[in-house]
Amino acid sequence: MKSLIITVAGMSSRFNKDTKEEVLKCLYYEDTPSNSLISLQVHKAFDLVDEIIVVGGYKYEDLEMFIRNEMKDVNHKMKLVYNDHYHDYGSGYSLLKGIEYVSHDTDEIIFIEGDLFFDIESVEKIIKSKKDVISVNNEPILSNKAVALYFDADNYPHYIYDTSHSCLEISEPFTAIYNSGQMWKFMNPSRVREICQFLTPDQEQGTNLEIIQKYFGAYRNSQLDIVRINLWFNCNTVADYREAIKALSK
Repeated sequence: MKSLIITVAGMSSRFNKDTKEEVLKCLYYEDTPSNSLISLQVHKAFDLVDEIIVVGGYKYEDLEMFIRNEMKDVNHKMKLVYNDHYHDYGSGYSLLKGIEYVSHDTDEIIFIEGDLFFDIESVEKIIKSKKDVISVNNEPILSNKAVALYFDADNYPHYIYDTSHSCLEISEPFTAIYNSGQMWKFMNPSRVREICQFLTPDQEQGTNLEIIQKYFGAYRNSQLDIVRINLWFNCNTVADYREAIKALSK
C-alpha cells in the first residue's frame, strides 16, 4: 500500500502579496479549477497511490469545499486533516499530523510539499522506486528560497534551510550539493512513526526537515534513490504560478 501526504496548511503570506484578496495558495487558479496546485498534484499521483492525505489549516473550510466540489473524481481516495497550529508552528507539524493519519498497513509513505509544480514522469519515478527516495531539481541554490541538500565526506545527506531567507552555511567538507526537490519517499513507515514519537516539543514546532533529516540522515547516498525532477517550480508568488502553468502547457 502506498500513502501520499500533501501539506498545504501554511498562510500563503508571500503569495497573497500579489492577489486581490487572500487565498489558500494551493487553491489559486486561473482559467479552470483543474489548474490549481492541489488538483494538479493529486491527479498526477492518483493512479499510483492508494490513499492521499491532505493536511490543511489556513482557510481550511475553503479547502474542504474545493475538494468536495471541484475534485469529485478523486476525493474518494483522500483524507483531509486539520492542523490547528498552522499559524504558530513550523511546517514539521503538518507532516507529523499527516503521518498520524496514514493507514497502519501502508508499506510506503510519499511526501510532497503543497506549493510545488512538477512533471508527471518525475513523480512516477519517485513513487515507483524500490528504495527510499530523495529528490533534487535543476534550479540554482539561492538562500532566499532553496532547501539545500549536501552529502558529507562519508556520503551521508544533510539538509540546510534558512527560515529568514538570508544565508546558508556548511561548516564541514562535502562531496556533493543539490537544490532539494522537496519530495520524498519513506520505505519504512514504522521507522518514520518511531522518529515522530520521540520528537521534542521544539522539534514538533520546527520545519519538516526535523523528521526528514532524522530519517534520511541514517543512509549513505548509495542506499538511496536520488531522483532528479525534470520540470519543477516552487510557487511562492503568483508570477511563479503563471510561469509554471506556461511551462506545463507546452
